[in-house]
Amino acid sequence: MLFRLHLAEVTSPAMAENEQNRKDDIAESEYQKGVKQLCEKGNLDAVPKKYILAASDRPSKSVKDPNVAKQSLELPIIDFAELLGPNRAQVLQSLANACEQYGFFQLVNHCISDDVVKSMIDVGGRFFDLPFEERAKYMTSDMGAPVRCGTSFSQTKDTVLCWRDFLKLLCHPLQDFLPHWPTSPLDFRKVLAKYAEETKDLFLVIMEGMVESLGVMEEKEDNIVKEFENGSQMMVINMYPACPEPELTLGMPPHSDYGFLTLLLQDEVKGLQIQYQDKWVTVEPIPNALVINVGDHLEIFSNGKYKSVLHRVMVNEFKSRVSVASLHSLPFNYTVRVSPKLIDQANPKRYMDTDFSTFLAYVSTTEPNKKDFLDSRKLFQ
Repeated sequence: MLFRLHLAEVTSPAMAENEQNRKDDIAESEYQKGVKQLCEKGNLDAVPKKYILAASDRPSKSVKDPNVAKQSLELPIIDFAELLGPNRAQVLQSLANACEQYGFFQLVNHCISDDVVKSMIDVGGRFFDLPFEERAKYMTSDMGAPVRCGTSFSQTKDTVLCWRDFLKLLCHPLQDFLPHWPTSPLDFRKVLAKYAEETKDLFLVIMEGMVESLGVMEEKEDNIVKEFENGSQMMVINMYPACPEPELTLGMPPHSDYGFLTLLLQDEVKGLQIQYQDKWVTVEPIPNALVINVGDHLEIFSNGKYKSVLHRVMVNEFKSRVSVASLHSLPFNYTVRVSPKLIDQANPKRYMDTDFSTFLAYVSTTEPNKKDFLDSRKLFQ
C-alpha cells in the first residue's frame, strides 16, 4: 500500500510531546531487523517516524469516522461437523452466503484438537522470543526461500513500515521443506509439522465443499479438488509487538490474500479487521475457532462470485498479538483460471489466467496496494 508521511498532521498535545522523543536517528539497517528488535533494544515511548501512516490511512477509532463501524462484527459461523453430516446441503448454502456476502467465516468443531491449536500459538510466540541472532539466521529478501523471516509487509518497498514481524515457511511437500525449518525452539518442527498436516487435510475438505457450493463439481479424473492434494501451502507466523501509539500505525495494511483459502489461527487479542459494507469492522475472536477467508485465486476461479475481501491488522498498546495463517492454493507451477462451468453469455469470463511466476514478477516490481494484483487480472472493471 502506498503511504505518504504527513507528520505535520500529528497535532494533539500528547502526540506533539512524543514527537520530541521519537528515535529519528535510527539507522535503516535497524528497521530491517524488525519491530521486536527495536522494542527489545530500548523502551519505545513513541512510534518511530518510519511507521507513522498518513492521516487518511490511520486506524481511526472515532465514532464520527464514517469509515469505521461502531461495533465489532460477528462473522458467519460454519460448523465443520455439520458440513460432514446430514445437514450438508444447508451448510453448503450457508458457506456460499458467507463467501458472497463477507468473504470470511469462522469455522468451529474443525477437528484440530485444542492442544494442537494452543501449542501452535505458543511455539510461534516462543520463536520470536529467541535472541535476535537466532531469528536473523532466516532473514532474507528471497521471496522463494523455503523459510523467510522478515518484517513489515514488504520491508524493501513499503514507504511506511508496518508494526509486524513474520516467519514464512513453505510446508508442502512436508518432507521436502521440514529440514529447512528452524530447530529452535526445540519442539518447533514437531508442533508446526503436526499443525501443517492437519490444516492441509482440513483445507481439502473445506475446498471440496466450496467447489460443491459453486455447483462446479467435476468428474473424478478432472477434479480440481484432486489437484489441491499436491497444492502449495505456506505458513506465516505473525508477531505484532505491543505498540506505544497504535492509532498511528497498522500491523498490516489493507490487502487481500494470494491463493484459494487462508486458514487463520489467532490468539485472544483482537486485531483483525475486514472491510464490510465499506466500513472497517473488528472480527471478534472465538476461542479455538479458525477464521477462513477467500483468496484472490478463489475469486478468479469463481468468476467473481466469491470475493477476496480487504482486511487489515490493528495493533495493541498493551499486548502483543500472535497469529498463524495457513495459505493454500494449486501447485506453484499450475495456472489458475475461471471455472468453465461459471462462464456463459450472461456471465462472461472476468479474469485473465494467472500463475505464481506472474504474481512474483508483479510484487517484485511494485509496492503492495490493496487488491492491485487481482485488479491487474481483471478483463474489465
